[in-house]
Amino acid sequence: MSARNNQANKAAARERIRVERERQAKKDRARRQLVVGVSALAVLAAAGGIGYAVVQSNKPSQWEAAAKATVTAPKNTSGTNGTTVVVGEASAKKTLELYEDSRCPVCATFEQSVGATVEKDVEAGKYKIKYVGATFIDDAATGEGSKNALSALGAALNVSPEAFLKYKAALYSTTFHPEENDDKFAKDSYLLEVADSVPALKGNAEFKKNVENGTFDAWAMKMSKAFDDSGVTGTPTLKMDGKKVTVAGSDNPPMTAAEFTTAIDAALKG
Repeated sequence: MSARNNQANKAAARERIRVERERQAKKDRARRQLVVGVSALAVLAAAGGIGYAVVQSNKPSQWEAAAKATVTAPKNTSGTNGTTVVVGEASAKKTLELYEDSRCPVCATFEQSVGATVEKDVEAGKYKIKYVGATFIDDAATGEGSKNALSALGAALNVSPEAFLKYKAALYSTTFHPEENDDKFAKDSYLLEVADSVPALKGNAEFKKNVENGTFDAWAMKMSKAFDDSGVTGTPTLKMDGKKVTVAGSDNPPMTAAEFTTAIDAALKG
């Protein structure tokens, strides 16, 4: 091989090495740029995620929003925001005020033992019922079942006072009333399952729509505030003529049909 050819080969080899080095350098630069770009996007995405989380956490909850929303009151109500709920014969001279929370286990015991007697008395025109619904157990036990059930009771009241009473009884029944810490009433599907036991509500498309759409959520929040403003501190509480109806010699509500009849008869005479 001549010296000239040898030098030419060496030059060609050096050129190939130079070209390869430049190509590799370009690949390395592109890779670094890609890594930087992806890192920047990750930082932006993280920042965006944090920003979104902050915005979401500052948004009012469904029930906080409902508390400030315009109220759609159910039929068969009166008073400011429809929070006066009176069921019974207009000719009945006396009114029994009944304060209850749908998740309240003691209310469930009361309704299971005394509810049928109350309903019979109301049908007989012995007195009317003024119902005031509470939601404080949602705060005490956490959840939203009291509020959701109260909204569903509004949907039942929108159908008829009778449907309201029957649905209230079903919610408190041994069949459907959950443990206090079990927030079953927060699920619309469960409230509708309970409603299927009430003939006037079973298959009632308007009732179902009002429950699922939360038509009476704002009303439920106003009703809950009416309870808070009443000065009543526990449920169940019964009042007639502004005086608590209790077992004689105690501050306890009557929890059996016999105790209730005795206490009510005394209250009606008072």
